[in-house]
Amino acid sequence: MDLFDYRAQKAAAVSKPLAEKMRPQNLDEFIGQRNAVGKGSLIRHAIEKDRIFSMILWGPPGCGKTTLARLVANETGSYFIHFSAVLSGVKEIRAVIEDARNQQKLYQKSTILFVDEIHRFNKAQQDAFLHHVESGLITLIGATTENPSFEVIPPLLSRCRVIILEPLSSDNIAKIIDRALNDK
Repeated sequence: MDLFDYRAQKAAAVSKPLAEKMRPQNLDEFIGQRNAVGKGSLIRHAIEKDRIFSMILWGPPGCGKTTLARLVANETGSYFIHFSAVLSGVKEIRAVIEDARNQQKLYQKSTILFVDEIHRFNKAQQDAFLHHVESGLITLIGATTENPSFEVIPPLLSRCRVIILEPLSSDNIAKIIDRALNDK
């Protein structure tokens, strides 16, 4: 690596928000949610067997939904697309599907499509994912703070596992803070 590359990497690292810098890089670094990702859990088993499935992560703000989705993609070597239901519509969905097709065709890579705030999509927008989840083109990981039984259309919900995430405990938060304070 030359000096220019080194400086560019340093500048990029410095400009990241602290929360982004402190995100865990693998499941073993993920604090909290032992029922969802601990040893012997459904998600960990699926990753270990390379049989990841579509899921809806349901939990309060700040419990690790986005981080968990990124870790699943990282641990499985999948192409990761972060998609906001608040800022996107059917046109953007089509572009994402085309991107997933290209990843599969050109690089033989699976695509994990993370839809943040999936409960904000209307029925037609949620329907746009259905065929692609069924065909296996994308593995959908939706995140919601709302009960998915009321906010996600039944056909899509029937093709996903609902994973309930709990609020982080005081001990979990203390561990996260300790890690941040001890990180150089």
